[in-house]
Amino acid sequence: MAAAAECDVVMAATEPELLDDEEAKREAESFKEQGNAYYAKKDYNEAYNYYTKAIDMCPKNASYYGNRAATLMMLGKFREALGDAQQSVRLDDSFVRGHLREGKCHLSLGNAMAACRSFQRALELDHKNAQAQQEFKNANAVLEYEKIAETDFEKRDFRKVVFCMDRALEYAPACHRFKILKAECLAMLGRYPEAQSVASDILRMDSTNADALYVRGLCLYYEDCIEKAVQFFVQALRMAPDHEKACVACRNAKALKAKKEDGNKAFKEGNYKLAYELYTEALGIDPNNIKTNAKLYCNRGTVNSKLRKLDDAIEDCTNAVKLDDTYIKAYLRRAQCYMDTEQYEEAVRDYEKVYQTEKTKEHKQLLKNAQLELKKSKRKDYYKILGVDKNASEDEIKKAYRKRALMHHPDRHSGASAEVQKEEEKKFKEVGEAFTILSDPKKKTRYDSGQDLDEEGMNMGDFDANNIFKAFFGGPGGFSFEASGPGNFFFQFG
Repeated sequence: MAAAAECDVVMAATEPELLDDEEAKREAESFKEQGNAYYAKKDYNEAYNYYTKAIDMCPKNASYYGNRAATLMMLGKFREALGDAQQSVRLDDSFVRGHLREGKCHLSLGNAMAACRSFQRALELDHKNAQAQQEFKNANAVLEYEKIAETDFEKRDFRKVVFCMDRALEYAPACHRFKILKAECLAMLGRYPEAQSVASDILRMDSTNADALYVRGLCLYYEDCIEKAVQFFVQALRMAPDHEKACVACRNAKALKAKKEDGNKAFKEGNYKLAYELYTEALGIDPNNIKTNAKLYCNRGTVNSKLRKLDDAIEDCTNAVKLDDTYIKAYLRRAQCYMDTEQYEEAVRDYEKVYQTEKTKEHKQLLKNAQLELKKSKRKDYYKILGVDKNASEDEIKKAYRKRALMHHPDRHSGASAEVQKEEEKKFKEVGEAFTILSDPKKKTRYDSGQDLDEEGMNMGDFDANNIFKAFFGGPGGFSFEASGPGNFFFQFG
């Protein structure tokens, strides 16, 4: 057999081929050296070209594949690099750098378990290899981040998931799976531009990526652009018909849009009870859709205000601004409800928030009106003291004064306890104050407009309620209370 082999070697027909192989090897080495030079100058595209030429000349050389893998890694093409690295170790299983590059590609693409196997093989070949030791630790760190993120996602701790994915992506920059999970959690946290940016980057590289399409739709859905969101969900389902999250989101989006539109229609038709029910049903569809739910709460608050359920309206608007603290319409609706329930301090606070955000003439006037009503509310309510409406006529004011003055006159309560006498005397004085202001057209106008009555030179603490009483009933000693029995009084005019 040996003789035959030697004969094969010296046969004239095969001699040129052996010479060609040697020449091919020399030329391949030349291409490799040129590739190395370009690699050193960081011209990775040219380095790739020369390494490819070397491989074409000698396709069984493991180092050429290893070098091209390193170049592709520098170009960020980890999937192509992985193919070359794997080919290098298939050709030479003892090629440590080949195993390291294979592991690095696996890790960059997010397959930490496969990366661990590659680094372990490198360590079997060279147990002191510092790079293999470090990369093995990195791969295990990524596995740990994945595990924590999975648990935290179930707990809906989306901030923690984003943190874990950011750390994992430091070692796995080309992992679409990690990026998608991060983007989904950013969307859940309301950080829509960031989530959109991540998803768009992936779609630029792979326009058919169903997960990225789903995240784009999710962001639009949570920004209350429901119609556009449905389009992305449908597209994601075309790419991956079994995409469960896209399927659920698409169903929720369609149901939410329909319920909201039905509620709006019922409201416009004046069917407030039906509108309330439809908005309530819509609120139960997806608690994660913050912006749409904020609008639904505000809409339901408007319905409640129409039904004169003002406390419920305030509660709905409060829920709306809890979900979206920039929602001006909800602040305005709640402020009006506060005004209607005479909670002026709360109304002023809401109008101040609105005016700070949108400095329009309309908002400025609403704030001024609320501030005026607050100022007025801190004074005595003379209409309430007399028990009359703010639009009461002069005669109604006089009748009310007569009734209240006689009810609280000190003489009527002369037999009561000292405490009761003191309280009735106070009320008698307030009735006199109220009549003095409301029976004078000029003072009444100033009072109604919220102006300070003291500017008129009238100190309400100095006047004598008895004098007002006597002037009203006529003449000095114009009447007196007489007792006709315990608890029974009548008055007679002099």
